[in-house]
Amino acid sequence: MSNPMMSLAEKTAHKRNLLRIRLARFGRKHQPIYNIVVSKAKSAQQKLPIEVIGTYNSIPTPKPGFDKSMPVKDISLDFHRAKYWLGRGAEPTERVAWLFKKAGILPSFWPSTSKLSQEISSPVVEEIREAQESPVEDVRRRGDTRV
Repeated sequence: MSNPMMSLAEKTAHKRNLLRIRLARFGRKHQPIYNIVVSKAKSAQQKLPIEVIGTYNSIPTPKPGFDKSMPVKDISLDFHRAKYWLGRGAEPTERVAWLFKKAGILPSFWPSTSKLSQEISSPVVEEIREAQESPVEDVRRRGDTRV
């Protein structure tokens, strides 16, 4: 089965890149919405994915006429699961890598491709914070003067 003349990298090459993080297209005609999914690299694109880790709306949301700010494309992403799958060796496609660079998950020196001409100098997301609720006492004790 295994050739004794193969290097260790060649022996483990079939184990690498088994998973791919890609975009799966949904939505209507001329109104695409993409799920960011983790799937096997060799499986068909329309097969069920292993996990859906986010969504990406490539069409910017319309703004009122008086608002002159840049239009915003909606991206929702589970950062913990994205980092988990990248740690497991999942390889993102070019567009997903670009989105991950924008979100700050991948560093800017991640292997760039010739198809993407846009260079990300710094991540758009300043800081990723987890929101935790502080416990609140619902019952006021007798003799408590706080209002």
